[in-house]
This record gives sequence, C-alpha cells and structure tokens, in this order.
Amino acid sequence: MSNEPFVTIDLHGLRQDEAIKIIEKAIKNAGPGTYQLQLVHGYHRGTNLRNMIYDWYQGHPKIKRVIPGDNPGVTILVMKELF
Repeated sequence: MSNEPFVTIDLHGLRQDEAIKIIEKAIKNAGPGTYQLQLVHGYHRGTNLRNMIYDWYQGHPKIKRVIPGDNPGVTILVMKELF
C-alpha cells in the first residue's frame, strides 16, 4: 500500500488495456494518505489515453474528479480533496 500524497504514473507508449491495468493497480494500492494519481500520458500521441482516462474513470467509485494537469500531457485522478 502506497501512502504517498501524490503518485505519478508514466503511461507513455502503453496501449489502453495496459494503462488500465496499471491505473487500477495504483488505485487499489493507494493508501488513506493518497490524494491524487497524476497520470502522464503525453500530448501528441497520448490523446487516446487521455480520452480513455476521462471516459473510464469519470464515474469510478474511488475517484472524486478527473481533471487536466498543469500541461496537456497529464491527467489527474483526484481520490481525496486536499482540504
């Protein structure tokens, strides 16, 4: 179980099914102190992954929100609010 507040996962070069397995494992292993999963999928060739992340995790029971990161190559899954 990881209790890091911000977990970064690099998804560059993965297919959607591979990315889902890694994201699901990170969600399962997230501890009570984990606030966000920062998913790095890339910008030019990562748009398919970005779209899949929004579609797949928008209504997930452990994910409060799906938001864009600081740059277009990152999507954030908010598991717990910071305040």
